[in-house]
Amino acid sequence: MTKQVFTAADMEAFLRSGKTAAELPQGVLLTPSAKDVLRDGLGPVRAGGAAASAAPAVAGAPILPDYEYHWTPGQDPKTPAEIQAFFNSPAILAIKHRMVDIGKRMWAREYTDGNGGNLTIRVGDNLVLCTPTLVSKGFMTMEQMCLVDLEGKQLAGKYKRTSECMTHLAIMKRQPKCKACCHAHPPHGTAFAVAGVRPPTCMIPEADVFLGEIGLAEYGTPGTPTVADNVGKIGVDHMAVLMINHGVITWGKDVEDAYWKMENLESLCKVVWVASQLNRGKLLTMTGGQAKELIAVRQSLGMDDKRATWKECELCDNSEFQPGTVCQIPATAGPSGSSAALDPEAEKLVQMLTEQILKSM
Repeated sequence: MTKQVFTAADMEAFLRSGKTAAELPQGVLLTPSAKDVLRDGLGPVRAGGAAASAAPAVAGAPILPDYEYHWTPGQDPKTPAEIQAFFNSPAILAIKHRMVDIGKRMWAREYTDGNGGNLTIRVGDNLVLCTPTLVSKGFMTMEQMCLVDLEGKQLAGKYKRTSECMTHLAIMKRQPKCKACCHAHPPHGTAFAVAGVRPPTCMIPEADVFLGEIGLAEYGTPGTPTVADNVGKIGVDHMAVLMINHGVITWGKDVEDAYWKMENLESLCKVVWVASQLNRGKLLTMTGGQAKELIAVRQSLGMDDKRATWKECELCDNSEFQPGTVCQIPATAGPSGSSAALDPEAEKLVQMLTEQILKSM
C-alpha cells in the first residue's frame, strides 16, 4: 500500500484544523517544504489551539520560489508590433535576465565548452525564448536572446537563434509539462552519454526524486531533424536525457528547474563514477519499497513517473549498468536461500559444469 505524502499545503491545512504533529497519520511521508511548515508552524495561534485566521497566516507565511511563466491561452501576440512589444515587456526582460544568469552558471561550472549549450523557455501557446548561436554561455547579454515559434521560426531578436532549439521544441510539442530546457556538455554526464551507459537508479534519493529514470537517446547530427526526433520521443517520459556522443538535455516547469536538473545529473554521474572505483563496481541500492516512496514524493511535487505502476523488484534493477550492482532486498521478502533469490543464468552454468564433470568421471 502506498504511503500518504504530505506537501506544504497539506501540512498547513492539517495544522489549521487544530491537530498537532503527534496526530500525523502513521507512516506519512513529508516533503522538505512540509517539514518546514511543521517546524515553523503557522504564526499566531488562538487560545483554543487553532490557527488565528487564514489571511494573516498566508500574508506572513514563507513562500516557495516559483519561476514558472504563466500565459493566457489563445492570447499570443500576432502582429510584428505586438510581438516586439511582448518581446521587450518587463516580464520577458526578467526572464532574459535569468537566462543570462544561468548561462554564466553553466559556464562557471564547466558544463559548456566554446559556444556549446543552450536554453529555451516557453512563454506562449506558440512562443519560445531561446539563446543565440555562436555565443559563449558565459558571456551572453539580454540583447542577444531570441524569440521563436514552436516550429523554430525566428520572430524577434537581432541575433540568430541556436539551431539546437529544434531539439528542445521537439520535447515541448510532445510534453505539455515541459516549459523550459537546458542543454549542456557536463564532463561526467557526457562521459556516460559517450559510453552509452545510463546512470543507475536507487542510489541517491535527491536524484531519484528530481530526475527519476534517466533517458538515453540515439545519436543524430546536432541541429538536424533526426536528433530532434530521437530526443523528443525519449524526453516525453524522462526529464533528463543523455544524448549519445553529444551531451545532456534536461527539462522542467521553468528554466531554473531545468538547470537544477542538469546539476543533479552531473552530480549523480560523478558520484557513481567515483563509487565504482571504490568498491570494484559493487554499488549498493535502496530497496524497491524505498524507491516507491521516492516516486510518491515525485508525484506530490507535480512530476509524472512512468515507473509508478512498476513492481518493487523492477525499480532498482540496474543490471544494464553493472552486474555487480546490489539491489537491497528487505528481510520480509523471504529467506535468502529461496529460489526467488537465485540467478537463473548462474544456475544453468552450475548445471552445465556438473554434467561435464559427471561425464568425465
